[in-house]
Amino acid sequence: MSPQAAPEKKFAALLKALPAKPGVYIFKNAGGRIIYVGKAALLRTRVRSYFGSTHAFEAKTRRLVAQIADIEFILTGSAQEALLLEATLVKRHQPFYNVRLKDDKHYPYLKIDVSEDWPRVQITRRISSDGARYFGPFASAGSVRRTLDLVKKLFPWRSCTKEITGDDPRPCLEYFIHRCIGPCASLCSKEEYDTVIQQTIMFLEGRTDEITRDLRREMQKASAGLEYERAARLRDQVQAIDRTTERQVMEVRDRTDMDVFGLAREEQEAYVQVFFVRKGLIIGRDIFQLDGTVDETDAEILRSFVEQFYESAPFVPARVLLPVKIDDMDLIAQWLTQRRGERPNGRRAGAVRVMAPSRGEKRMLVQRAVDNARESLQQARAKWMADRGKTDEALQQLQDELELPSLPKRIECYDISTIQGTSAVGSMVVFEDGTPKKSEYRRFRIKGVDGQNDFAMMQEVLRRRFWRARRQSQEEGANEAGEYDESFGAMPDFVIVDGGKGQVSAAHDAMRNLGIGHIPLAGLAKRFEELFVVGVSEPVVLDRKSQALYLVQRIRDEAHRFAITYHRNVRKKSGLRSALDDVPGVGPKRKRALLRKFGSLKAVRDASADEIAETPGFTRGLAEKVLEAL
Repeated sequence: MSPQAAPEKKFAALLKALPAKPGVYIFKNAGGRIIYVGKAALLRTRVRSYFGSTHAFEAKTRRLVAQIADIEFILTGSAQEALLLEATLVKRHQPFYNVRLKDDKHYPYLKIDVSEDWPRVQITRRISSDGARYFGPFASAGSVRRTLDLVKKLFPWRSCTKEITGDDPRPCLEYFIHRCIGPCASLCSKEEYDTVIQQTIMFLEGRTDEITRDLRREMQKASAGLEYERAARLRDQVQAIDRTTERQVMEVRDRTDMDVFGLAREEQEAYVQVFFVRKGLIIGRDIFQLDGTVDETDAEILRSFVEQFYESAPFVPARVLLPVKIDDMDLIAQWLTQRRGERPNGRRAGAVRVMAPSRGEKRMLVQRAVDNARESLQQARAKWMADRGKTDEALQQLQDELELPSLPKRIECYDISTIQGTSAVGSMVVFEDGTPKKSEYRRFRIKGVDGQNDFAMMQEVLRRRFWRARRQSQEEGANEAGEYDESFGAMPDFVIVDGGKGQVSAAHDAMRNLGIGHIPLAGLAKRFEELFVVGVSEPVVLDRKSQALYLVQRIRDEAHRFAITYHRNVRKKSGLRSALDDVPGVGPKRKRALLRKFGSLKAVRDASADEIAETPGFTRGLAEKVLEAL
């Protein structure tokens, strides 16, 4: 019995009994742990799809199916209810094979309990149906505290927890530094304090124009009444709000409330940036890190994030902008419309539109969010690399786990990038003391391998790299002659190749033939993030939370990025050459003139002979030759 058929036979009775109704299905492993939660409009059809042929599945799905030991399901009244229940269960159980918010227990919110006589602004991690106003979620305790500090500086509400009777003989220090208006000592009326709270709520909603308009009106009224000290305080408050708004906002012509999402990912990591657009102003932003994104599409990552983000969000805007279209977009829009419900003023909110704009201002907003997410990802990596303690710990763990003869101070990693054997290239990246040394990165055009043979390509790259090192060590005058290359001259303490046993075996053969088979070598397999070491039958599995695993993943990802970038450039140049450079009479100047006029090869191909002939340097006959070649 094949491995694929085993789960299907085991669950045959259950699969037959599954109802053709909407609901949520739950997969558990042999230890009883929930490893995946999914939703379905028809449970029977969706769950059965996991137990047919697995050849079309992604590697991640095949690994999931192999671990299923038990299946449970929960019926729901509609597909919308299933969507909400899925998001709730994913946030609660954090299943390994689901895309999930990183370290998400309960994200923090700001809470203002307007039912209290003297409300405060507090941080909470739970939302209740208690009539209070909630704002968030925020990505971290740090970001919610920064917002709390900001509104405290701008609006003088009380931060103390004492019972307010108005009988205190004197107020605390916050009153004298204008951070509270002193309800404890009856220095303000209930109406004045409620106004401060209302202004705070309006600010958190992004209604800064209304606040500053009201404050300016109060300032003029105070000045006309000769209350110059109060007028000065109101003026300072207006200026502080204006300065804060100038730092935070970017103006948008569309005045509709929107949340704008941008996604950036590299191998194991994914970050989502959210812009909060209120009344045409980007009033804030936050960044979220995701787990479980390996082998998932951008659309699936965003769908899962949107569901979890809005599962308990206290505010849903009229528009949700995404960089790519996602599955169940209409269903999610209906669910968000239902979640939006009534506004605090009791009026019914309008329908929510979930969009993936392709042009115009909304597309520019999405692209800006994507760029910010990418920057956050790079900063997180750079921050980790700059932490000397973590990199030292990672290197020591590597030495211990792989039993290396010395601390791997210089690590080199190699990767191959090709499409069916064409435009094949190799990359070499160098990390010294756990940090990238980009000046010594090198790239290789594969010259001696025809067709798709990753093993032979890896051998060629390593032969050329280490042959160059041996030649430089034998030529004493190489440095003076200008031929010495420091990257090739220095020998690594540890070599990593992207791949499993096959890549490691091929790499070791190449290194051994050059007399350097003693250099420690390992392959990092993407499927399970296992390290395959020469001479060791079983792979070395590093702790998933270890600094060593994080380091080798970063190195492997950097080699992959470097190879992909070079491969794209080579493929692009190859494409241009094959299309135009072989046309008799079309040299570099005429090719540049054509591309400058038409912008792309496709546009040249779609042009008429007369249009091409109008290009400087072209005749009608040459234009016809170009079209024939294309």
